[in-house]
Amino acid sequence: MVTLDFLEIVGRLKAMAFPPVDRVVGVATGGIVPASLVAYQLERPLSLIHINYRAPDNTPRHPAPQLLASPALDSPGEPERILLVDDVSVTGQTLALARRQFPHSQVITFVLKGQADYVLFPEIDSCVHWPWKLGSPGHGLAPASTPIEPIPRSKTP
Repeated sequence: MVTLDFLEIVGRLKAMAFPPVDRVVGVATGGIVPASLVAYQLERPLSLIHINYRAPDNTPRHPAPQLLASPALDSPGEPERILLVDDVSVTGQTLALARRQFPHSQVITFVLKGQADYVLFPEIDSCVHWPWKLGSPGHGLAPASTPIEPIPRSKTP
């Protein structure tokens, strides 16, 4: 198991030469944080496509990825260059389903790990602890049993 932190991920993202795109579309839920980081870096709008295939423990929940909701972006008169972002792509099924939702647009795929047009960590073959996943080292979230103290607010006139 490989553990990556935000600094390493953001450092690699800054060094990445992305193609010109009009919009970033993240595959929810695993692609939400990576797509947000990329959209911010590229200064492009962010949309989400909701596809479900795996359970929280990463086991397949369905025989194939299931489309739950898709943004209404694609129209025959206005093709876009879309950067489709997910955290991991092993078989490519989720990205293929997402790509089919935008038949009139140029779709370029990007993942942090696995198979896509652009891959941030092509050298990693094992599972990864992403810093935004609960239970990952350095995720920064307190366990549910740990009380969180409120931050006192100063009184400003």
